[in-house]
Amino acid sequence: MTAAVAATGSAVGRPGPGRGRLVALSLGQLVSWGVLYYGVIVAGSRIAEQTGWSLALVTGLFSLGLVVSAIAGIAVGRLLDARGPRLVMTASSALAAAGFVVVALAPTPAVFALGWVVTGAAQSAVLYQAAFTVVTRRYGERRRGPLTVVTIAGGLASTVFAPLIAGLLTVLDWRGAFLVLAGILAVVTIPIHALALERSWPPSTPHESAERRTVGAVLRTRRFWALELATLAVSGSVLVVTLAAIPLFMERGLSFELAALGIGLLGAGQLVGRLLFLAAPRLLAAHPGPPWRALATTGALAAVALALIGLVPGPAWLLIGVGALAGAVRGAQTLVQASSVSDRWGTRDYGAINGVFAAPVTVVGALAPVLGILVAQSLGSFAEMAVLMAGVALVGALLARGS
Repeated sequence: MTAAVAATGSAVGRPGPGRGRLVALSLGQLVSWGVLYYGVIVAGSRIAEQTGWSLALVTGLFSLGLVVSAIAGIAVGRLLDARGPRLVMTASSALAAAGFVVVALAPTPAVFALGWVVTGAAQSAVLYQAAFTVVTRRYGERRRGPLTVVTIAGGLASTVFAPLIAGLLTVLDWRGAFLVLAGILAVVTIPIHALALERSWPPSTPHESAERRTVGAVLRTRRFWALELATLAVSGSVLVVTLAAIPLFMERGLSFELAALGIGLLGAGQLVGRLLFLAAPRLLAAHPGPPWRALATTGALAAVALALIGLVPGPAWLLIGVGALAGAVRGAQTLVQASSVSDRWGTRDYGAINGVFAAPVTVVGALAPVLGILVAQSLGSFAEMAVLMAGVALVGALLARGS
């Protein structure tokens, strides 16, 4: 992660303490994603085995927390704009750790659900949307490099925490493992957010005041809704397919081990996509284009990648390669989404506007694993589901022109 910061130094444009604060924010993202998201992703089957609850129930209650996060994110965006990030994100780190302890000790599904509701409310102020607000308000026009660094850190969470969680589960039951993870979350993220984040935002410059847009004014524009629908179509279709990659690959004849390797390379593809997003402004400096072009491009590429996943029968290396391409699109789309609001309406009220914009996308992301299974079952195969999602991505690419 430090190397990534150094590599993007010119884009970040802040020496010394500014760079250290970016590393701290990125470390907070790595740990927060590793504990709050990948904890259940890795340990879900073990939780089901040791509690007797169904895996569908375990993952469904986890998804409930993500939906709560999406709803709470609307208010959190306003708070971040008005109060600055230090108090909001520090308090939310403590709340997230407490909620995760409730999850770990839950004797019944009802208490398990309560834990995820508390954790989900806190997630809204510690995961990507909050970090995007900090980066956008802190760096302004120089945000592209720092956004890339933060999302690379979040992307590495599975690489770091999946083996860590698996190791904990070899020596502890899932409850003990989750208590250890809650401790890691508290010990790392609470002091990082308390010490490395701004107490309040600096006074706005005349340029920032001129570009200010209220949430109400933005919501009344056709452009906002075109952006919302296009982003939902592109992001949702990619998530639905990539989160169902293992059953999709196995349906095509790959072993579980090869399918798992494909998931790993899909994650590596996300890193490549984010680095390409960082390099794009330099490659296209002579013809930067309007803001909608980035979303239309990722939508078109998503349509191609998802169609290939659904149509290519093999061999295994080609299927895995196409999966990595879809991962690259997913990685780039994360950053396109992070920049969408600021590219169109400026940075002054980014937190409030982005909170409204991101909420439906977060809900779709929470439901994506279930949606993929349901659509595949209704169509008869995961391959047909991927082809249908390619069509949805193409619609998103076309809608992007109006954003």
